[in-house]
Amino acid sequence: MKIGFIGLGNMAQAMIGGILKEGLASPGEIYGSAKTAATEEKIHKIYDICVTGDNKKTTQESELLILAVKPQFFEEVIAQIKDLDLTGKTIVSIAPGKSLSWLAERFGKKLAFVRAMPNTPALVGAGCTAACFSPEVSQEQREQVWAVLESFGKAIEVPERLMDVVPGISGSAPAWVFMMIEAMADGAVAEGMPRQQAYEFAAQAVWGSAKLMQESGRHPGELKDMVCSPAGTTIQAVRVLEEKNFRGAVMDAVIACVEKSRSL
Repeated sequence: MKIGFIGLGNMAQAMIGGILKEGLASPGEIYGSAKTAATEEKIHKIYDICVTGDNKKTTQESELLILAVKPQFFEEVIAQIKDLDLTGKTIVSIAPGKSLSWLAERFGKKLAFVRAMPNTPALVGAGCTAACFSPEVSQEQREQVWAVLESFGKAIEVPERLMDVVPGISGSAPAWVFMMIEAMADGAVAEGMPRQQAYEFAAQAVWGSAKLMQESGRHPGELKDMVCSPAGTTIQAVRVLEEKNFRGAVMDAVIACVEKSRSL
């Protein structure tokens, strides 16, 4: 399968790494173009893929085309490629806020469109990607896309009406998880722990907690209660977080993210 990337930033690199690791395509079957020649040269050195220097060339060579540019550049890129022969190609967008109908309108035709929303843990093969499909996507195309999305983590199909919710719960969420890890480490440093060791403890606590929830299937509230012994240390920390409106702040952050996604 020939796969093309317009845009070769962090997310494209995560996807390329997963594709190569899983053997879905060889480096010679992956094409890419970027805004600068310097980026193309860098990616070629890392992955040995075929950089084209031209979005039209990338499109023409690809069966599966992934639009991995920032949302503000979408119209410019689409204008460059929409008049090419796109028959039989699958076009995947990873931009927030760009609906399937928006894509069809900008391309001026109904094609096999996919909306996907990965997140940065894809860089280490632990991504979580939401996806929805236009009616024109065949079963074979769907399976190809799914194989790509699962090559760098977990993929979940959602109805398109929920795609703008995904940045708030997954796509952008690593940012505030990292903020929490940093804050936890700062607290430990304030109490005398070396910073690098504090980061190690905090990151492992977050990773292990998520893994425990996923593998046990238990409700997060139940797991929280398991840690909160009567008159213990944990319930005192929980009390402080409740006083500081921890859960309300997180909910507000998610909602603000979703509102922004809908406005793009």
